[in-house]
Formats: sequence, structure tokens, C-alpha cells
Amino acid sequence: MKTPTVQCEECKGRIEKYMSHEDGIVKINVDYKKKTTTVTYLTDRTNIENIKAMIANVGYDADDVTAEPDAYKRLPICCKKPEDGGGKKN
Repeated sequence: MKTPTVQCEECKGRIEKYMSHEDGIVKINVDYKKKTTTVTYLTDRTNIENIKAMIANVGYDADDVTAEPDAYKRLPICCKKPEDGGGKKN
């Protein structure tokens, strides 16, 4: 799925750590350079809509699901959208 608001290694780690504890998630890989997230999951325990919602709850957009506003506000500045002053640390 597309995760257009991931900016850096910190974003990757934040999503992967959060998602690794969720029921039904087998494997997750966030590619912040391509702005995509690949998830392997058990279809009898979760579905793609739940996964998008989980990513939104961490503070990031996932396909057509927008980041949860309070979670987004809590992200470090490097993980915020460029228009909000975020982006890579370098």
C-alpha cells in the first residue's frame, strides 16, 4: 500500500514496531524511499482496512485512510509532512 507521509528511518521503525505487536500481522516492511508499506497478514485475523487504520493510528496516511490527527501531532518533526516543516534530518 502507499504510505506517502513516511519521511525517514524513524518513521519506518515507528510503524514496524507498532504493527509487529498487532494480532494477525506476520511481517511488515516500510520503504520510506518508495513511500510504500508491504504487509503479510493472516486473513482470518485482520484485513487490509484494519491495517490501514492501524497505520493511521500511528500518525501516517495509508492509501485512502488519513492519519489520525492527534497521533500525527505527536510525531517528531522529522516524521511530519514537508509542508509542516518535516522531512529528512539531513
